[in-house]
Amino acid sequence: MSEWWRGATVYQIYPRSFQDSTGNGIGDLPGITRRLDHVAALGVDAIWLSPIFTSPMADMGYDVSDYTDIDPLFGTLADFDALVTRAHALGLKVIIDQVLSHTSDKHPWFAESRADRTNPKADWYVWADPQADGTPPNNWLSHFGGAAWEWDTRRRQFYLHNFLAEQPDLNFHQPAVQDALLETMEFWLKRGVDGFRLDTVNYYFCDAKLRPNPPYAQPDGRPAIIPYDMQDQIYSKTQPENIGFLKRMRALTDRYGARTMVGEVGENHRALQVMEEYTRGSDRLHMAYSFEMLGPRFTAGHFRKLIEGFFTGAPDGWPWWSFSNHDVIRHVSRWEKHGASPEALAKLAIAMLIGFEGTIGIYQGEELGQTDTDLLYEELTDPPGLKFWPENKGRDGCRTPMVWEAAAPNAGFSAARPWLPVKPPQAARAVDAQAADPGSVLAAYRAALAFRQAEPVLRQGKTRFLDLAEPVLGFQRSLGERTLTCLYNLSPRAQTLSFAGAGDWVGPSCGVALAEGRLTLGPNGYGFFATTAGALPSVGG
Repeated sequence: MSEWWRGATVYQIYPRSFQDSTGNGIGDLPGITRRLDHVAALGVDAIWLSPIFTSPMADMGYDVSDYTDIDPLFGTLADFDALVTRAHALGLKVIIDQVLSHTSDKHPWFAESRADRTNPKADWYVWADPQADGTPPNNWLSHFGGAAWEWDTRRRQFYLHNFLAEQPDLNFHQPAVQDALLETMEFWLKRGVDGFRLDTVNYYFCDAKLRPNPPYAQPDGRPAIIPYDMQDQIYSKTQPENIGFLKRMRALTDRYGARTMVGEVGENHRALQVMEEYTRGSDRLHMAYSFEMLGPRFTAGHFRKLIEGFFTGAPDGWPWWSFSNHDVIRHVSRWEKHGASPEALAKLAIAMLIGFEGTIGIYQGEELGQTDTDLLYEELTDPPGLKFWPENKGRDGCRTPMVWEAAAPNAGFSAARPWLPVKPPQAARAVDAQAADPGSVLAAYRAALAFRQAEPVLRQGKTRFLDLAEPVLGFQRSLGERTLTCLYNLSPRAQTLSFAGAGDWVGPSCGVALAEGRLTLGPNGYGFFATTAGALPSVGG
């Protein structure tokens, strides 16, 4: 099926935290291969592997020094081939992370580029002269603190880095850079990967004139925790030229048949607009996602605005929706105050995701109702956490190892001390502690994903939202003559609606009670009501 990705469920694996097979405390490719049966049993369609390429690991693999080899921490190319073979045998597609906007400062390209101003790769990175007083060429800031410019004594110029100084930004205005990156992507397409997750996809081009960014007013009127958020990055990223490179990538992947690309859009207030623009038509990205559902907001209005807004703006585009990933606090912890319990909130979350029009993503451990790990400062490894502690503790809390066996050392992840600790609250949610329990979060995920797989209307149907008062989210998904009415209580208190209609309650449900035209949704309750031939139910507040 050429568009297998449309409406699919993708399971994200953070390789260094999934399963250690060598006893060094770091997860690896053979470990992932060993645990793929668990992933397949969930009922997902594909896996997404966070970076596994050769890297000095200044930013845990998001600083690539060789785009066409596997870092020895994770294994070998043969191990990768074995993983792909096993995944395909289990019916799983394989998507790999591509970090194209920047490289490691240890990449041979950068070593050559920084040597002088006349070498063949002199303009492969974004270099600029200092201002007359020695300050950087403009006011652009790094995500990880300080200026986005680093002085280099060899060239006596600054180079751009939107993240760490060890992650210099490539110059996409140079066609040779685009050609080289496309060659690295083709290397993996020939090796059998089914798609790419494109890191920071809107950062490829910066303004050629290096104009300064204007300020961005904070909603509460106070300075942001991270200075980067106090600028409106209209020149340092999301430039019009980006579209041309997206088209070149799409042309490449289209030559290899049923492949896909999903772009990560990093924007503070234009994310939906960029998602729409980057997936519009059939010659750009297949899908895009942003951090809009990965933040603190948990209201019916917020989710409606995002889904309805996307398809209004890009009716022929396609979104990817996730609640958690390796960059944010896990959603069970992030939305804790909205849940009757962590387990109830986790079950509600997957029931919501399977109802959303688009492709959906699940982050490892999410299927266990995993919570963020509370780490001490001395346990941190993540640069932002180390820089901005304690108001921003970084990303390590969501990256702690997967838990497999509650009673085993390090919950079965490794026989050695893991690179991040496995603590008792996380170990208690291990796979083996939930596998045989029909009331577990794991069982709820399996049932919900099986329901989505069995209902074409959930993967392909169009959405119409119901005008219901907070905290109830309601919409209908329709395909042909079948319609599912999806209802969710986004609060820890019971909610009552008027409800009338002929049909059946189908699939997974929680706390749904209907009597005398009144529908009660219990705390974090949800349900799916099926009708055919246009006989839609009447639902009101």
